[in-house]
Amino acid sequence: MPNVQTLLDRKGRDVATIHVEGTVLDAARKMNELRIGALVIVDDQDRLAGIFTERDILTRIVAKEIPPSEAIVGDYMTTDPVTTGADATLDECGRLMTTRRVRHLPIVENKKVVGLVSIGDLTRHEIETREQTIQDLKDYMYRG
Repeated sequence: MPNVQTLLDRKGRDVATIHVEGTVLDAARKMNELRIGALVIVDDQDRLAGIFTERDILTRIVAKEIPPSEAIVGDYMTTDPVTTGADATLDECGRLMTTRRVRHLPIVENKKVVGLVSIGDLTRHEIETREQTIQDLKDYMYRG
């Protein structure tokens, strides 16, 4: 069973972050620029402080008519986000994301974020695995 480490080796370990004292406007602009749905929030020691998602923007900022240029991301982020380690299997990640209803899972080792797995990453991996299985079966069936 493939684990998070395998996925991170393939997709990379780059994690989009913003400092806990950044503004919500800066966070939203960064998310738009990178075309992503979440930012990992870090403290002065680059440790995980929280996560800030599109859902946080909608429910905690827009719905309450808070000016994003005046709001500090640390005040509106999701604190104590669901995390896992690089040794977790992809099935474990999927179950964790489903039961906890999250779409982004920071990967943490020694209190540092070393990667991020999204529900899209898991879906992409599943599709690629199935396509490879289909190709292997075709190759087996049509071997001459």
